Amino acid sequence: MKLFRFAPAVLAALLLTGCFDNKNTTTETSGPEQEPLTAAPAFNADSAYAYVAKQVSFGPRVPNSPAHIKTGNWIIDEFKSYGLSVQEQPFEAMAFDGKMLKGRNIVAQFQPAAVRRISIFTHWDTRPFADKDKTNKNAPLDGASDGASGVGIALEMARLLAAQPDSLTPAVGVDFILFDAEDYGYDSSTQGELKNQLANLEAQGGSSWCLGSQYWAKNTMPANYKPNFGILLDMVGAKGAKFSREGQSLEKARDVVNKVWNLGAQLGYSDYFLFRDMSGITDDHVFTNNAGVRTIDIIDTMPVGDETFPAYHHTTQDNMSVIDKRTLKAVGQTVLQTIYGE
Repeated sequence: MKLFRFAPAVLAALLLTGCFDNKNTTTETSGPEQEPLTAAPAFNADSAYAYVAKQVSFGPRVPNSPAHIKTGNWIIDEFKSYGLSVQEQPFEAMAFDGKMLKGRNIVAQFQPAAVRRISIFTHWDTRPFADKDKTNKNAPLDGASDGASGVGIALEMARLLAAQPDSLTPAVGVDFILFDAEDYGYDSSTQGELKNQLANLEAQGGSSWCLGSQYWAKNTMPANYKPNFGILLDMVGAKGAKFSREGQSLEKARDVVNKVWNLGAQLGYSDYFLFRDMSGITDDHVFTNNAGVRTIDIIDTMPVGDETFPAYHHTTQDNMSVIDKRTLKAVGQTVLQTIYGE
């Protein structure tokens, strides 16, 4: 993911491309509005942690690698074991370095016949190079928080939903949509010596990042997909994570941002869900929003200072040592509460 800023004259429509200073602009906003909480199952952080660890155990989930294929197969089998309806969406896409990537998006539906639906988006691949690492710039990374944490939370939510008796299931269907090839993008601040062969795509509003969600946005699965809203989970497992109210999320779905952040505060997680507004970033939600799915982004960012992302971002430090069960619990319980509140 990389930072972008909105041009003042075209705030509602223009997504800037190119190189930015990565200074994270934040604004204090008002606190939560209290509403009665709907009963929801207890999110099991131990289970979610185990799902994260299992993904990491396969090795870096870099597209075209054996670890990537094995992890994808395991994720699909897990969703199917809970009785969810699962579809694969294979695709090929050229990366910024010219390599052709074989990817597949994964769609797992809970209560597929329900008319009213909510999307839970995340990505399941890992970045092929730790380009922010001071000593291992070309090494692949585990992507424990950046990738595996979102999938771990999604799998635990799917397990919980499937385990509920009919009288305790939510009033909406839930679609877990996992994107591939999200993290194989060009970062001009760390890869300036390389040529970005997708520069023309970026000039046309696309990106060298988020290749799977860009494909999905042009070929939505299910066809003509129109859920109530979507929540993107990205980097949602690290100790001390901070989730500010991201710019494009506020522009496209402010009511959903308010709902999620207020629920997080009511549940006691205001140390994670900060009532601070920040600039927009390029992430999968940009393209799901383009496809007509109002989507917000829950993503770990630095609330103050010159750095947008935490120190582990795109380094070999993004391993199981950064994963914290309390963070998984905070995000998982808040999103689960959001689902049950619909």
